[in-house]
Amino acid sequence: MSLNASEFRKAMGCFATGVTIITVDIEGDLEGEVRGEVRGEVRGEVRGEVRGEVRGEVHGEVHGMTANAFASVSLDPMLVLVCVDHSARTHAHLHARKRFGINVLEEGQRAISDYYARAERAHDRAEVETGARFDRTKHGTPILHGSLAYLECRLHSAQDAGDHTIFIAEVEEVVVREGQPLLFFRGKYRKVGEAI
Repeated sequence: MSLNASEFRKAMGCFATGVTIITVDIEGDLEGEVRGEVRGEVRGEVRGEVRGEVRGEVHGEVHGMTANAFASVSLDPMLVLVCVDHSARTHAHLHARKRFGINVLEEGQRAISDYYARAERAHDRAEVETGARFDRTKHGTPILHGSLAYLECRLHSAQDAGDHTIFIAEVEEVVVREGQPLLFFRGKYRKVGEAI
């Protein structure tokens, strides 16, 4: 029997998963603006402490990516993994930022999942198109309003595996809320059924 990518994808679709949004604070453009306008010393990250003409926290754009290749790895230390395609924009952001959030979607957040699953999207349209709103953690990582759970992650290691990279991260903080998860099975969104 010869295996092809379509059959492999179909088999993997039989494994029901939850749906997450990986969120990263992107400060690339802001760094350029701050460097050009601020005279004085910049300590730490740009969104951290800045001495000069700009004070307080400076946050960049919220970048997000829908992912269901996510799993727990270890309890001690608390580690999770997420797999990201090498061609995805998120891939470079995770390497560069080394900090990200994992937002486990609630069953009513399908539109947010669809939005961040698109290859081309304007990140500033998330709230207008889907109602997605974000707060920031003390590290500046975006946290999605209404998600079922949120994990604040710091990159631990990265391992290339075929056309993806497995990003392993240490979980530094979690938020858990009541509700039901958004599920994905055989290429379609689902809801949790009755307990058996």
